[in-house]
Amino acid sequence: MWQRLAFLAFLVLGTSCADTVPTRPLNKALSSQNPKIKNVMDHLEEYEVQLRYTQINRRNDSVVFTDYDFQVDDNTYFYPASTVKFPAAVAALEKLNEIDSLSLETRFFVEGDSVETTFAKAISEIFSVSDNAANNRLVEFLGQDDLNNRMRERGVSPIRIAHRLSTSNADDVTTKPLVFYLNDSTTSLSSPIINSPIKTLELKGIKKGKGFIANESYQEGMFDFSQKNYYPITAQSALLKRIIFPEAFPKEQRFHLSDDQREYLLNTMHTLPSAVGYDKEEFYDSYVKFFMFGDHTDPMPEHIKIYNKVGYAYGTLTDCAYIQDTKNNIDFMLTATILVNSNGIFNDNTYEYDEVGIPFLAQLGRELYQLELERAK
Repeated sequence: MWQRLAFLAFLVLGTSCADTVPTRPLNKALSSQNPKIKNVMDHLEEYEVQLRYTQINRRNDSVVFTDYDFQVDDNTYFYPASTVKFPAAVAALEKLNEIDSLSLETRFFVEGDSVETTFAKAISEIFSVSDNAANNRLVEFLGQDDLNNRMRERGVSPIRIAHRLSTSNADDVTTKPLVFYLNDSTTSLSSPIINSPIKTLELKGIKKGKGFIANESYQEGMFDFSQKNYYPITAQSALLKRIIFPEAFPKEQRFHLSDDQREYLLNTMHTLPSAVGYDKEEFYDSYVKFFMFGDHTDPMPEHIKIYNKVGYAYGTLTDCAYIQDTKNNIDFMLTATILVNSNGIFNDNTYEYDEVGIPFLAQLGRELYQLELERAK
């Protein structure tokens, strides 16, 4: 009980790194008596929750963002997992614009890989089912340094994409060459890109838990994330805003995407897996939509579109989303992360995703959606 009272007092006094950020909407949502919210808020230290809720207001031709933060701290680490695929997709699109011989529909493969694909297909796979191999192909195309620099130049920071996902060459600083089909019979080979060595992150919470699995055996001690990817809430929110509402930012902070590229990106971000050919039983509508709908497999209503990128690994669940209800004319943004690893052992694939994490994120989305329905514009 004392923890919950302390939490409520904390909300009233201010919860973000910026003390001036209003907290009233989050106070109401996070004080919900729904057990999916309450059970997490009663044990905050265990779950390492961070979240940003962004209200969107329109004044004449301008878009105005109001951010409400809870425990958001760039210096407190969480593992971003597949959310890093969003910046990879955006950076790849921008790089395509700089190479006259390449386009979204260019066929290519990574040298040594038997899978031929296109940039359009890779980006679609990233958002529809969060495909790791598709992301890694874009990293080979970009290189880690270029990916990071493109984000930072547009004001998407802090960020440090250091490795690929779920592959044997995850940490290689040199990319593999790509073979591009310039037409049906002509190919072109790209040169390997040598990237900077991975630097050790020094952040709060960079070491977690009491043990971990490595080489199929249990290792005593905290799991070290200091060589892993780093993509905190502020950076995730910043990228989403620049893609959904580029006109709200000065030109130097907008990504150089063509109208067709941006339209394709937005379509892939909200398109459901079944619409691009995946089996609806296995890849149900909310397969990669945690907010509002993640805790059930029922079809999502057609008037609600969620433009987002989720990530889950090592017990950490994260979603960064723009939620739009065309019937009720409301929209808002929400980025949140939660750690669900009650046994404190990492890399053992024993996490409370379905029992705690996804239900919390789904109910949080519903609570804030209801506030938006009630909010006067």
